[in-house]
Amino acid sequence: MSPVSSANDPPPAASVFATWRSSLAITVLGTIAAAAALSSGMLWQKLGAIQEQLARQSAESGALAIEARTMARQAQELVRESAARLSVAETRISEVALQRSQLEELMQSLSRSRDENLVVDIESAVRLAQQQAQLTGSLEPLVAALKSAQQRMERAAQPRLAPVQRAMDNDLDRLGRASVTDTAGLLARLDDLVRQVDELPVQNAVAQVAAGRRQSGLSGATPAAQPAHQGRPAWWHAALQNGWEVVRDEVRGLARVSRIDQPEAILLAPEQGFFLRENLKLKLLNARLGLLARQFDAARADLNAATAALNKYFDPASRRTQYAASMLQQAQAGMRAAPLPRLDETLSALATAAAGR
Repeated sequence: MSPVSSANDPPPAASVFATWRSSLAITVLGTIAAAAALSSGMLWQKLGAIQEQLARQSAESGALAIEARTMARQAQELVRESAARLSVAETRISEVALQRSQLEELMQSLSRSRDENLVVDIESAVRLAQQQAQLTGSLEPLVAALKSAQQRMERAAQPRLAPVQRAMDNDLDRLGRASVTDTAGLLARLDDLVRQVDELPVQNAVAQVAAGRRQSGLSGATPAAQPAHQGRPAWWHAALQNGWEVVRDEVRGLARVSRIDQPEAILLAPEQGFFLRENLKLKLLNARLGLLARQFDAARADLNAATAALNKYFDPASRRTQYAASMLQQAQAGMRAAPLPRLDETLSALATAAAGR
């Protein structure tokens, strides 16, 4: 039994190498285990730090999330409040826009109403001025009405009334070139003649005519005769001369020879002189009424009758009669049947402006 066991035992060097190798393996394994444990510890420590950092970041993220939710809630509330305010503002803006449109419509309505009232007033004034011109025969009412209308339209300053202004300018130029009867001057002449009728001497008033001539002769001869009789008192001279004139006129009045072309004027009774003058006044007044009524033919006929009566029954040698005859001639010459110009262009422009075209 002993020979077999000695043959299988390793040699001593081999056993030492095996022992060294096993111890080396154990050492390496221990080193590796220690390194693994060290690395595991470091990894665990690093993992703990990472966990702490993650926990800290998670806490911070939670706080940030809470703050974000709070801010989001506040933002939502602000958005809701802004939306409410925006809706209120839009409502107010729509109300303001509606009020503005209503105000603009009201202003336009007021402007149109003012323009329409202005046009109606001007048209009424022009038509009234035409009626006044027809009654008076003067162009002054028409000119005054057109100038007043132009001033009112200039103050209004409306562009759509420009055609009316041009039409008024044309009518004013036409009125400036027109020539009509001077009714006021003719009426003044006729009134003057009516006042002078009572002072006109008739042809058969011999005593009145002689007295008038004697008074005119004394007034013209006394100043010239005074230098020749400076030694005699003036009242003696005047009394003698007046007495001589009276005696001479009386002697001449006893017998008078004259040509009688119109016996009815000489045979007119003294009390009929009043009716003669009243008849002449009536003819002049009828001519005045015809002139006011624009009936020039009737007025001319009355003036011709008055002229015939004046030449027939009144003394033609009297200055008053001559003056009255000249006034009658001037009245007949100044009485023209020229039609008054009409303001058709202005009225047409006013009608167009009133229609809104």
